[in-house]
Amino acid sequence: MTIPRGSAPSPKYQRLAADLRRRIEAGEWQGGAQLPVEGELERYYGVARNTVRLAVDVLVNEGRLVRHQGKGTYLRQQPVLDHQAYAPPRVPGQRDPLAAPTEVYAREARAAGRRLVADFEMLVVRAREDIAERLGLAAGEAVVVRRQLRLTDREPYSIEESHYRAGLAAGTALMEPVPVPGGDEEVLAALGRTEVGGVDHLVARMPGPEEAAWFEVGPGTPLLVQTRVTYDRRGPVRVIETRYAADRCRLHYALGDLTARG
Repeated sequence: MTIPRGSAPSPKYQRLAADLRRRIEAGEWQGGAQLPVEGELERYYGVARNTVRLAVDVLVNEGRLVRHQGKGTYLRQQPVLDHQAYAPPRVPGQRDPLAAPTEVYAREARAAGRRLVADFEMLVVRAREDIAERLGLAAGEAVVVRRQLRLTDREPYSIEESHYRAGLAAGTALMEPVPVPGGDEEVLAALGRTEVGGVDHLVARMPGPEEAAWFEVGPGTPLLVQTRVTYDRRGPVRVIETRYAADRCRLHYALGDLTARG
């Protein structure tokens, strides 16, 4: 087979990667299936072994393929997991869920036939400049960070960090190194800081070395970073930054009146 040419010239390995990507997206190989070995692809496409390796490297870096030492190269088995980042309340008068508790993630994982677990940490750190600005603090002021490291079927899925002013969290269950029953929202409501609105900031960026190691991603896989600033009637309450590996998660936002959707 001749590798298809695009409208603009590109290296042969990139054109081969594009055709393999097309075949994967067309369902020629199903999730978890083994990709044909290098020799077979070499003969099929009439290219050199190094061209095949470079093309496969591209798809490994994209997270579409996984190499298993001594066994071969396989299609990524786990599908992308959908997370409902925001949905209007279904019951009239019900308060908008501005922060998704762990049970929401667990429910979504179960619906996809997967199991979610989360490790929890609590830290007191100096606020990053962007976090301080969003909370109305001076740069370097102390903040309480409540961190959840989520995995689905043992695969790293997301890192969520909720940042609070130290003065707001002091003397409350937000300082405990364990999840709060009913969620942090229960503590905030008891303090008279019920969240009534929020603003999301979404960016994609490449992971740092520690992030890449934790997420176990290839060098070509970016992170999807959702930063939500929540507010009550007095001002900002918390900043929730959640990082996802972009090859494992899709964020869904439902807006407006969706009663006709059912």
